[in-house]
Amino acid sequence: MAKDTKQRILDAALEMFSEYGYAGTNIRELTASLGLVKSSMYKHFQSKEDIWNTLLDELIVYYDERFGSADRLPPVPDSSEGFVAMTMRMVNFTIHDERVIKTRKLLTIEQFRDDRARKLATKHFLTGLMDMFSHIFAGMMDKGLIRKDDPAMLAFAYTTPISALIHLCDREAEKTEEATRQIEAFSRHFIRIYGTDHR
Repeated sequence: MAKDTKQRILDAALEMFSEYGYAGTNIRELTASLGLVKSSMYKHFQSKEDIWNTLLDELIVYYDERFGSADRLPPVPDSSEGFVAMTMRMVNFTIHDERVIKTRKLLTIEQFRDDRARKLATKHFLTGLMDMFSHIFAGMMDKGLIRKDDPAMLAFAYTTPISALIHLCDREAEKTEEATRQIEAFSRHFIRIYGTDHR
């Protein structure tokens, strides 16, 4: 039961941090929203900062297990269509998983206050994606699926517009369907330009 309460606190903290930011989140209000008193929170966490750091630790594991990371790289696709399908699986997870959406909002808000949030925002919004797709593009070059080029530059060119459209979904949720179509069209356009079977 103690683990359930601890997780409930973390879930409520994610909700409030992603909506109000760290400074705007009041521990008394957070615990009250769960039907708890503030003192009961101290059975599980030493402070608001402890909740924050535990939550970030949990979110890193959640994202890495479901999306991938430098230690959990996705398999290199075997075809152009497989590449587009892989991209769309990753995009659909990213824009529809509520926990990931809240994490992205939390990092966007807190990257200017908290050094750890800043580093995670840079990793998740830029460098982590570039590293992952550098690996994918290098593997696709080895398989002869795309023409030889600098995989890091291809990764930068590929992931930057997709990331921008994902952030658009966060700001304007009503544009999610349109943004998803744009991402798929861009993915197909990219593979037409660089894919060896389209030349």
